Amino acid sequence: MANNRILLVEDDQNFGDVLCSYLEMNDYEVTWAMDGIEGYQKFRQNEYDLCIFDVMMPKKDGFSLAKDVRENDQETPIIFLTAKNLKEDVVEGFRIGADDYISKPFNSEELLMRVQAILKRSQKAKDPREDIKEFELGSYHFNFPLRILSFTDSAGEVEKDKLSPKEAQLLRLFCMYKNEVLERSIALKKIWGEDNYFTARSMDVFVTKLRKYLAKDDKLEIVNIHGNGFRLVDRREVED
Repeated sequence: MANNRILLVEDDQNFGDVLCSYLEMNDYEVTWAMDGIEGYQKFRQNEYDLCIFDVMMPKKDGFSLAKDVRENDQETPIIFLTAKNLKEDVVEGFRIGADDYISKPFNSEELLMRVQAILKRSQKAKDPREDIKEFELGSYHFNFPLRILSFTDSAGEVEKDKLSPKEAQLLRLFCMYKNEVLERSIALKKIWGEDNYFTARSMDVFVTKLRKYLAKDDKLEIVNIHGNGFRLVDRREVED
């Protein structure tokens, strides 16, 4: 549990200090931000196993912060803290992608139990390939954190493309599943958060974009697997 990193975003100085100390006392590594803007900056700068967001905050509220996080990350668990207990707020929190919702005031031990339960679920399901940040792909090198796709031609010249967040997330999945079938539903749920007609059409657009990026290497191909998904094939590896 010592390696579990938590991002706490809470604007109440006293409450945040107590909560931060309590979590650290239970062997969590806590990064504390006091508003949503600072919280998002810290989220972009580091990786966390769990986020705890207060809903009512200045500059950027917890719901807006969670939406920004979910634009680029569908996996990291989020717990909302709120002084309000309105049904519509709870529904909104889960719609955005919350994993749990705790109303203030609450028992610190209850929060700890919920944190432990969520981390246990998320870590059990974690694919070890999720930890890979850079990929070699034929004549390409892909740096996922920086979203940079580099191509080296036969003369040693390097061309670089900056991918959009969703382009980078999708290419990362293709790299993780290289030469295997990437099921459409897996990609849609991980990146878009849901599998429906509209997200499927959006994914098709991004697949087309990735095919253009990878076109400089004629040994690489993203193949449609009818009724199932896609397969990023490296002919060098398949032929071997």
